[in-house]
Amino acid sequence: MDKDYYKILGVLESDSADNIKTAYRNLARKWHPDIAGNDDNAILRFKEINEAYEILSDKYKRAEYDKVRRFYNYARSGSSNSDTSKSENKTSSYTTSPDNKGFSFNWSDFIQKKQQKSAERKENNVPKRGKNIYAEVEITILEAVQGTEKIINLLQTGVCPKCGGRKFINGTLCQFCKGKGESVQHKKFTVKIPAGIKNGSKIRLAGEGESGINGGMNGDLFIQVNIKEDLRCKTDGLNITKTITIAPHQAVLGCTVEVNNFEQTYSVKIPPQTHSGQKIRLSGCGIVQNNKIGDMIIVVEINIPKNLSNEEIELYERLAEISSLKRNGNIYDGQN
Repeated sequence: MDKDYYKILGVLESDSADNIKTAYRNLARKWHPDIAGNDDNAILRFKEINEAYEILSDKYKRAEYDKVRRFYNYARSGSSNSDTSKSENKTSSYTTSPDNKGFSFNWSDFIQKKQQKSAERKENNVPKRGKNIYAEVEITILEAVQGTEKIINLLQTGVCPKCGGRKFINGTLCQFCKGKGESVQHKKFTVKIPAGIKNGSKIRLAGEGESGINGGMNGDLFIQVNIKEDLRCKTDGLNITKTITIAPHQAVLGCTVEVNNFEQTYSVKIPPQTHSGQKIRLSGCGIVQNNKIGDMIIVVEINIPKNLSNEEIELYERLAEISSLKRNGNIYDGQN
């Protein structure tokens, strides 16, 4: 062992704290550089006295030191009473010093490691916030416009509620989590989705994430709202764009169709000779929000029926013969 702190202070292991304190004061006064001088020996002696008192004045450090000191003395005693071969077999129990005189122990390293472990334990006991959880929910355009409620089922992995993540309870393996320190729970959430929400928006449910550790706050649950794409109905701010299909004869002759904007149905007049892709704007028939209202834009598509009767085919053939688009035996090229 590098140093015997009891010998440095000139006290016994059985001496009281008061005796140790008195011995320290006397030696510190004697070897203080102002009295003993600034030579290397006096400074080293003064440093050893303070080091010894720092350990022996602290009851916890002193208890640890006494354990190591007794083990050291036991190891030295065993080494001196054994032959060389037996001494070699004991190297797993203690370390041989460089001068081969027996057990060697560095108290400073020991204290440093103890302090490091204590700091690690303290850090592990610091309250930590639980992790955030992320989920997704899909809604229709109508639900996005009007607002809705959705029920979300999640399997959450969190800190074990019985052992608090420590895996053991009173030295026994936690039976609730089987020593994993965490548990999986099924939770059901009712999420209110506000009217007019945008695609990709996130809704935060505070405190519904993973559980905090050592009394720390819970994490949050973030739910991303995805609006199901509808190729025939889209929203752009407060405006609604709807695609409708009509038959060729309706496009030529004009017609009336029924169109709704999720809340109300409108009768829309399609003018004669309407082209495919033509747009009709209905002002003030869009989404109402915050005392503002958008428009509804109708996009017309002409649908060619798949199953035509013979009579219909004959009529189309007759139409082709008299069509004003036919010029000199060639189909009209789009000009004139």
